[in-house]
Amino acid sequence: MALLLQSLLLLVCALALCDKACGVTVRTDNANVQAIEFEEAVLSCKYTIEKDPNPRLEWKKMVQNDVSFVYHEGHLVDALKTRAEMIESSIRIKNVSRLDSGKYRCEVSAPGDSRVLAEAHIQFTVLVAPGAPVCEVPSSAMTGTVVELKCREDEGSPASQYRWFKDGVLLLETSGTGAKVTNSSYTVNKKSGTLQFNTVAKMDTGAYYCEAYNGIGRPQKCVAKRMQVDDLNVSGIVAAVVVVALVIALCGLGVFYAQKKGYFSNGQPSQKARSDYKSSPSKESDFKHTKSFVI
Repeated sequence: MALLLQSLLLLVCALALCDKACGVTVRTDNANVQAIEFEEAVLSCKYTIEKDPNPRLEWKKMVQNDVSFVYHEGHLVDALKTRAEMIESSIRIKNVSRLDSGKYRCEVSAPGDSRVLAEAHIQFTVLVAPGAPVCEVPSSAMTGTVVELKCREDEGSPASQYRWFKDGVLLLETSGTGAKVTNSSYTVNKKSGTLQFNTVAKMDTGAYYCEAYNGIGRPQKCVAKRMQVDDLNVSGIVAAVVVVALVIALCGLGVFYAQKKGYFSNGQPSQKARSDYKSSPSKESDFKHTKSFVI
């Protein structure tokens, strides 16, 4: 047992000595940095070297498969050139943007050390307040039908959640005991932003709006829109069917009458017209004969 403890102690001492004598090392005080948009943030990077008097420091940003320089050859570059400053080997961003989100890598190379390269990784997330959501509320609906109201916004980070209001009163996530504004069956999905009525009723008539929130800044809401729910007008439908049937019947009678009169004969004379036409020459002959007789 004593021998095991002695071995562990020697290993710890060796590791401690190697941290200073085995080449360059890099670490960060915070590997997961979060900051609200337009505020400031510090991406921490600290390193130690063994003996190389001129180590090289570089910062890179990685978004999916793309890698770009942030700090290169002693200067901040690209988007952070005017919004950030170096504090020793760390970066202080004065006015963070949602486009700054991503994975950063602090690299230090020291060719004169035993270990020539070391790096630290930092995940930087910019928190963004939600924007005004877009709401889809039907202006009218029939009782007993399925009606879905939609709400969506895409600016918030983390992704927004949603809640619905009717006439200014918050709707519960699921209907049931405690729902103040309706007894009908509905479902509120706070992640997708939908409010669905399985069987909408007249009591569901009202002004609806949704609110998007993600814990950053103030919640944002859309303009309230009124949904009118009415009963199905059976008598109106029956009257419309009767009118359509009458129109179809009248059209049929008109076609039948026109066909009887020969209007659909494609320009061919009727049987009576043909017989009159055939008999006309004889009449003309009779007329000539009579005239000749008189002379």
